[in-house]
Amino acid sequence: MKKSVLPRKTLLLACLLATALGVKAEVKLPAIFSDGMVMQQQSNANLWGTATAGKQVVITTGWNNKQYRTKADATGKWQVAVATPKAGGPYTLTFNDGQTTSLKNVLVGEVWLCSGQSNMEMPMKGFKNQPVAGANMDVLKSKNPAIRLFTVKRTSTLLPQTDVVGSWQEAEPKTVYEFSATAYYFGKLIQEMLQVPVGLVVTAWGGSAAEAWMTEDMLKAFPDAKIPRTDEDIKSKNRTPTVLYNGMLNPLIGLTMKGVIWYQGEDNYNRAHTYADMFATLIKGWRAAWKQGDFPFYYCQIAPYDYGIITEKGKEVINSAYLREAQAQVEQRVPHTGMAVLLDAGMEKGIHPSKKNIAGERLALLALSKTYGFEGVSGESPYYKAFEVKGDTAIVQFERAPMWITGKDCFESKLFKVAGADKVFYPAKAWIERSKVYVKSEQVPHPVAVRYAFDNYVDGDLYGCNGLPISSFRTDNW
Repeated sequence: MKKSVLPRKTLLLACLLATALGVKAEVKLPAIFSDGMVMQQQSNANLWGTATAGKQVVITTGWNNKQYRTKADATGKWQVAVATPKAGGPYTLTFNDGQTTSLKNVLVGEVWLCSGQSNMEMPMKGFKNQPVAGANMDVLKSKNPAIRLFTVKRTSTLLPQTDVVGSWQEAEPKTVYEFSATAYYFGKLIQEMLQVPVGLVVTAWGGSAAEAWMTEDMLKAFPDAKIPRTDEDIKSKNRTPTVLYNGMLNPLIGLTMKGVIWYQGEDNYNRAHTYADMFATLIKGWRAAWKQGDFPFYYCQIAPYDYGIITEKGKEVINSAYLREAQAQVEQRVPHTGMAVLLDAGMEKGIHPSKKNIAGERLALLALSKTYGFEGVSGESPYYKAFEVKGDTAIVQFERAPMWITGKDCFESKLFKVAGADKVFYPAKAWIERSKVYVKSEQVPHPVAVRYAFDNYVDGDLYGCNGLPISSFRTDNW
C-alpha cells in the first residue's frame, strides 16, 4: 500500500501542473473585450491582453476571417490593431496562442465613452426620492439588441489599474433600468438616426471631482490639487486627485471609440475660477493618452440648482453661475468640443434634474450635427458675442444664431439685470428685436454691465430658433 502512495501523488501533481500550464497559456482579455461588445466601425481597432510570455497570438476577425499575428512580450502582454468593416454583425473574434479563446455576438458600430459624476451615473430607475422623468415607459420600450451597455464598477485606487469590472449587456428593460439615463438617451437617439449598432461605456462616480479624473502630470498647473502618495492620502474615494483616472479610466485608455460625452462640474462649483483651465487640460490630457487625435468631446453644462450658500452679510454665493461660465469658455477654447446647455432643465431644490432625456438628446444633437454631419439640424445654442450702450439701453448681440433668437413664451426675458459704474445690479426689462436683446432699467440710467440668468437657480427663457437655450452669461468680470 505504501509503495502506491508516491506514484499517486506524483500523478496528481503532474495533472495539476498540466492544468495550471494550460490556464497560463490561454489568452486573457480585459473585461471591455468580451462577449456582446461593440467595436468602432471602419477603424484600426485596438485589442490587447495577456498570454504566455514570448508566445505568438493569432487573432481571427469573423467579418472577413483575416488573421493578425502578434507576440506576447516578456511580461505576457500583447496588443494589436485590427481593421474593422462598416457597421454590422454579430461576429465572432478568436484569439489563439495554442489554446483558443472566442468572443461571440460582437457588433461593429459606434462606440462612445460616457463619464462624469452623479448626473451621468444616475440610472434610468433614478435615485431614491429622485426619479427620471418618463423613464418607466422608456424603459418598457427599450429592448434593442443594437444598443450595447457597459458600466464600469466604481473603483478608486492609488496606482493605475489594467482592468475594470463590468460586462457588456444588450439594451432591454432589466438592463436599461440600471443604466445611466443620460448615456442611454444619448445612445438611443444616435442609434435611431444612424441605424447602426451603438456601444456605450459608462465610467462615472457620483460626487466626483474633475481632479479625480486627471493624472498627476495634468494637474501640475493646479497646485491646490494634492496628489496622494499613500493610501492614507486618499481622503475621499471620489474626490482625491488621480484616483478615478487610475481605477476607472486608465484600463480603458486605447479603446478605439468615436468620442466622449461628459456630465460633471457640480463638485467643482466652489472652485469655478480654475475650472475652465482644468477642464480644458483634462480634455487635452485624455486625447493625448488615447492617441486617437482630437476625438469629439461633448459635455453638459451643469443645470441650475439652488446651492443655498449665503455669506455672513446675507448675500447669495452664485458659484454655480461662475462654473457654468467656465464651462461655456471651454468649447470656445478647445477644438472639437460642444456644450449642451441645460439652463431650462434644472431643479431649484434638486441637484439631480429629472429631465435626463433633455441632457442625453442635446448631447446627441451635438454629435449628430458636428460629428456625423447631419444637415438641417443644430446642436449648438446661440452664444453671447458683445454688447453696446445707446443712451439708457444696453443692446446685446449673439453669435451662432442664424435664425435669430426668441423667448420662451414671447419676445421678452425676465432674467436680465443691468448695473452702472457702482456695480450694483438691478432687474431689467429685456425685449427681443430680431437678433438682439435690448435691456433697460429705470434705476440704471447709464448701464455699463449686463447679466443674463446669472444666478444659482433660474429657469432659462432665452432660446435660439433651434429650440436650444442660451447659456447664462455676463458682460463684466467683477
